[in-house]
Amino acid sequence: MDKDLVALQEVRDSLRKTREAQKKYARFNQAQVDRVCRAMVDAGLAHCQYLADIAVEETGIGRPDGKYLKNRFAIENTWEDIKDLATVGIVAADEKNRSYEIAEPYGVIAAVIPTTNPTSTAMFKILIALKTRNGIVVSPHPRAVKSIGEACRILHEAAVKAGAPEGIITWLAHVTIEATGHLMKHKDTDLILATGGAGLVEAAYSAGNPAYGVGPGNVPVYVHRSADLAHAAACLVNSQTFDNATICSSEQSVVCDREVGQAFRREMESLKAYFTSPAETKALEPVCIQGDRMNPAIVGLFPWQIAERAGFKVHKETTVLMVPYEGVGPKYPLSMEILTPLLTYYEVSGEDEAMRRSREILEYGGMGHTFVIHATDEDLVRRWAFEMPVHRYLVNSPSTQGAVGFSVNMEPSMTLGCGAFGKNISGDNITARHLMLVKRFCYVDPKYDERFIQPLISGRKTEGRSASPAPSPRVGFASGPAAPPPSSAAPVPAPAPRIGGPILSPVRPYLMDKYVRKS
Repeated sequence: MDKDLVALQEVRDSLRKTREAQKKYARFNQAQVDRVCRAMVDAGLAHCQYLADIAVEETGIGRPDGKYLKNRFAIENTWEDIKDLATVGIVAADEKNRSYEIAEPYGVIAAVIPTTNPTSTAMFKILIALKTRNGIVVSPHPRAVKSIGEACRILHEAAVKAGAPEGIITWLAHVTIEATGHLMKHKDTDLILATGGAGLVEAAYSAGNPAYGVGPGNVPVYVHRSADLAHAAACLVNSQTFDNATICSSEQSVVCDREVGQAFRREMESLKAYFTSPAETKALEPVCIQGDRMNPAIVGLFPWQIAERAGFKVHKETTVLMVPYEGVGPKYPLSMEILTPLLTYYEVSGEDEAMRRSREILEYGGMGHTFVIHATDEDLVRRWAFEMPVHRYLVNSPSTQGAVGFSVNMEPSMTLGCGAFGKNISGDNITARHLMLVKRFCYVDPKYDERFIQPLISGRKTEGRSASPAPSPRVGFASGPAAPPPSSAAPVPAPAPRIGGPILSPVRPYLMDKYVRKS
């Protein structure tokens, strides 16, 4: 059969199967949902190394130790963050103002997974989808079909064994651009969760279904003269060697105050960084960049492999290529995002020039994503926080691990929004709370009722019309003293609305205090 037709049919079959499963799963209570998620977490943790190994073997990107840590982070840290999140029934209650929130799932989520972080992103998206009672159809990157499929299979088997309906997780084995587009546009897709390049993000937002699309970052790092230079250098090397800088939050350029430039270089070289010569820099440009985008063939390679392709040699223990550079923009190819251990390096004279250069870098493909500052001058740190057009402003931290919530106190996520700065719908670290619809029901404000409604009732009485029933007694969720019986002269009020009927359907009326997340 034609490959494209097979792929399209697989999309439709997967959506149909997952929708049927999700209808059943939507009726699970919180304990059932959490039991399913806990089982997936245990299964994912047991297979972290296996999934890391096959991801590197299949894609040729990154390193097994980094992939292993990503897998653990994506499933373990995420679960620790969301395990107490209420996602069933009444999830928030304001008894004073008689306002309540009810959680509902979106339905079926279409999840597009990148090749750079295949198994970790797949497990992350599956976990947050099932925590919120959604079903999920996973579309792998064509270069990572096997490893992503294995991650899906492992979590699906664990979920079903824990009671989830068969088909709550499905994944595509025949992947084409057309099939992924069909998945995103299909009427049975309720939400798109797309992680990838700018083209994919644009396609997700134009598909016609609600979408979280998050794309590239071009992360600048400012090393201020007040920085602890040894610490700043260690952060950079730690970040760049974390799966060979394949997360979009990895640093791309270093902006360093000239007065500490030589000292900073020595610190980087002590950690086996290599500063390129002008000729080597020029040779790297056509190797790393093809046309107006990074060359996918060099993503996640080791520095020695990149140097070899450019025609020069560095030691195999080299941690990062530091490339002294003069400008930013189309005339300076290496100033764009390149997901490999290579950093353009700029020296500047003071804070004003550092600010201009940093913003130039962000404006060249990194708006809204992440900025890092290494400094001990607290006044400077706080002033710059108000100036940088990013949603993740990191201080004295590795960028790769910081932006995803590993090394800083931020929500763990493998999907990082860039907000309006980067033409994304959200600037958050996307997590379970973004995959949950919230319905609200509220009782009339007594002040409004007294000012606007009661006078109408009183007016009708004075005109000789039939009297309206007295207002129903206050309806709440906690039992209290019985309302006084009506006087013989007044009509019997209508019964108070029953909580837990159609207004909560299809969610059972669970007790609020059991499912309100404790702060």
